[in-house]
Amino acid sequence: MHLLRLIQSQVKLGEPLPWGVRDQQGKLLLARGQVIANEAQLAALLERGASVDIEEVRAAARGDADTARPVSLFAQWEQVLWQLDRVLRSVSGEPGFGQRVNELVQRIEALTLRDPDIAIYLTVRQDPKRLTIYALAHSVHCAMVSLLMARRLGWDEESTHTLMKAALTMNIAILDLQGRMAAQGVPPTPPQMDMIRVHPTQGVEMLKAAGIDELPWLESIAHHHERPDGTGYPAGLRESGEQATVLRYIDVFMAKMAPRALRAPLSAQLAARQLFQESGGAPASAAIIKEFGIYPPGEFVQLKSGEMAVVVRRGANASTPLAAAITDRHGMPNVNTVVRDTSKPEFAIAALAAETNLVLRVPPERLFGLPE
Repeated sequence: MHLLRLIQSQVKLGEPLPWGVRDQQGKLLLARGQVIANEAQLAALLERGASVDIEEVRAAARGDADTARPVSLFAQWEQVLWQLDRVLRSVSGEPGFGQRVNELVQRIEALTLRDPDIAIYLTVRQDPKRLTIYALAHSVHCAMVSLLMARRLGWDEESTHTLMKAALTMNIAILDLQGRMAAQGVPPTPPQMDMIRVHPTQGVEMLKAAGIDELPWLESIAHHHERPDGTGYPAGLRESGEQATVLRYIDVFMAKMAPRALRAPLSAQLAARQLFQESGGAPASAAIIKEFGIYPPGEFVQLKSGEMAVVVRRGANASTPLAAAITDRHGMPNVNTVVRDTSKPEFAIAALAAETNLVLRVPPERLFGLPE
């Protein structure tokens, strides 16, 4: 690895990067082809001690793109976050907003169906050091879960894509506020709460101004915080459409599993239990829970062998996934991860593991047996 600071003169702001940028542990921050938009973003990367793969730099200098590090699925999902950022921020300044959202929906669908386990892993195993991009990650995760839920319930393509578009744009009016609140470490202030309560209405107004006239899309956003008991907002409605209700389930479920400065994320098991209770066992919530399973990819578990492991693949049985052991039975980190079949008695899951930073130090590509 090579410090980015040593070759920062090769960074052209606003233009695609010729190589990936990684943190000090080698985790990908920006994939090749992504953009460092301004001096502030570059300065933040330099202060973080960002690095690059020297072989990628040399390959780019030779113009030999084919020999550069391949873009993994994890890197492609990272690209989606920044694509969403560009799309949402273009709502008032560029024509064709609806088409850009449609293109992003198609990309999320393709990545999800290519490997649903990796998609779910990203929702469960979120980096608490990246709270400022909470709004982007949350919207992408909600769109992905919308797709899996809708396919399990047999929704048609139009309804599925409408729900995904609503998930991606439901918080467009508070894009920056969400990141600040996730990272600020104190409850929302009264002015922030005022912004939260009107964001569905403001979001609809922004979309209409951008030429969006699809009523199901707009209504889903307008009503996704309404509740059957009338305690929701912004209008206190007791009834809302199916898509708005389902979007609320997904929004709340994903928010519970996301880290915040104020609290640790809930386990997928606890978030699923609360979702089922709050929805009264609605078919949509049941479908979401079945997609995740009891131990979804990304969950950190202790095996009966004594090893600590990260679930990487859902199994035929909801309680017996495949898990990548990242320690030996004495708790010492493994140099190479070993995939364990938890349906075997000796590798059965004994318990959820206490959260540590150990998982975040292991590149996800290594867990899934992909090139790093």
